[in-house]
Amino acid sequence: MTVKRKIAGSTLVALTSLLMACGNAETDGTAASSSQKNSTEQTISLMAVQEIGSMNSLLSQDSDGFTAQSQVFEGLYRLDKEDNVVPALAVDMPDISEDGLTYTIKMREDSKWSNGTKVTAHDFVYAWKKLADPDTAANYAFLLDGTILNGSEITLGKKPVDELGVKAVDDYTLEIKLQNPTTYFLSLLAFNPFYPQNEEYVESEGDAYASTSDHMIYNGPFTMTDWSNAGSSWTLVKNKDYWDAENVKADEIDFQVIKETGTALNLYDAGELDQAVISGEYVNQRKNDPEYLSTPNAYVSYFRMNQLRNGSDTIFANENVRKAVGYAVDKEALVNNVLQDGSVATYGFVPHGFVKNPETGEDFREEAGDFLVTDKDQALSYWKEAQKEIGETIKIELLTSDGEADKKVAEYLQSQLQDTLPGLNLTIRAVPLQNSIQLTRNSDYDLAFGRWGPDYQDPMTFLANHLSGGNANYSNPEYDALLEEASTDLANEPEARWEALIKAETILIEEDAGIVPVYQQSTTVLQKNNLKGIVQHNFGSPYDYKGAYKE
Repeated sequence: MTVKRKIAGSTLVALTSLLMACGNAETDGTAASSSQKNSTEQTISLMAVQEIGSMNSLLSQDSDGFTAQSQVFEGLYRLDKEDNVVPALAVDMPDISEDGLTYTIKMREDSKWSNGTKVTAHDFVYAWKKLADPDTAANYAFLLDGTILNGSEITLGKKPVDELGVKAVDDYTLEIKLQNPTTYFLSLLAFNPFYPQNEEYVESEGDAYASTSDHMIYNGPFTMTDWSNAGSSWTLVKNKDYWDAENVKADEIDFQVIKETGTALNLYDAGELDQAVISGEYVNQRKNDPEYLSTPNAYVSYFRMNQLRNGSDTIFANENVRKAVGYAVDKEALVNNVLQDGSVATYGFVPHGFVKNPETGEDFREEAGDFLVTDKDQALSYWKEAQKEIGETIKIELLTSDGEADKKVAEYLQSQLQDTLPGLNLTIRAVPLQNSIQLTRNSDYDLAFGRWGPDYQDPMTFLANHLSGGNANYSNPEYDALLEEASTDLANEPEARWEALIKAETILIEEDAGIVPVYQQSTTVLQKNNLKGIVQHNFGSPYDYKGAYKE
């Protein structure tokens, strides 16, 4: 079994607001208390736009949490500033068997947790078995589906966790057996759900583990202080016991959650922030500022249309309704007149600049082409057919998060859809991010607008979100079969696999209007000229502050 079931947790990041600013990349076991922090000229002040959902790497669900976790925890590999996978706790790249199914990884022996305990291969075996265990309800357990041997069956409760294809050969050697050859597996090993956890510490903490910064131990570039679950501020402190501490430049990085752009700008202009995220009219006001930066990323914002709610078909079970919505929105006007932050309209789910054809080097988005290009006449035609089938007046609730930019986008979409589709009554439900994540995960919505950022460097990280059984209740056997084939029979045939993935995206969007991609995001900020070394990643954890510093 590989990717035959829909990802239970895959909508979680989809509704997240991107954490913070773009990078100027060259581009006993508790954390230190506030009184122990080393306040020097290397203190950096940053903002987040949402609270952290969880600091437990097995329960990751939003980009704010991903970013915070990746500063204080570390896995076998990291991403460098060009998004190449490079060794971290691993000594070198893995030894891979000829059939591509067995990875043997030697670990460094000088890494330890902040309570002084050595980080060993057993910490990875423990964490990954918990990831697979259905009782954990890990949001990203689906990443084991078709990758690590027996991962699919274990997450479904069909096999015991001890049969997961991972073992500690010795304290510093990890052996991983895969279900199928997986070209993107190395990039998975740099992603948060594959971080280690220390069994003795986690079990001793019980339910308190990762509930506050005082109930965690750390093995990354920083430790964390002054954070509690859903807290609006936290601090990263340089981990002097980190194996590569000499390359961690900042002594302290202070974060505060700021949801209103005006507030962020006031703090930035007063010198209390080194970075401020801006959008909308603030972009035009400040775009000529020498401290203005706009950086594209691989996050795609899109409509999710739930076809089944509380056991009954929604209006989005009607293909004409989905296609009417798909063709109705002027995406170019949205990015140019509302967002104004460098984001670009998109007509596919796999973003520009993310992955290239393994044979020709052509960008996936260019080769796959454009789908659901704005056409209001066509939208109206589909809408009239829908009205014949389900009635003249149609009510829809649009779910979004309550961030300032998200609410403005929702209001624009409301106006566009109601103006183009007569008889539509669309209401907006703006709720805190974690609430919107949970509602979407439970299929408790009609229409949701959110984002998806890639976990690993492969089109599957987008397309597998919409396998049958998911929380948008989209289902197409041909689509499922193409993704299954791409994960199994075509795993060692790169060009044929590429064509299968393009065909799958065509079915999902052009033929079925299963989702409606709207725009590919850019992050626009004001950033002090003396702030350097923040790295922005195109997949996995969005930001890396290991090398961040102030001149």
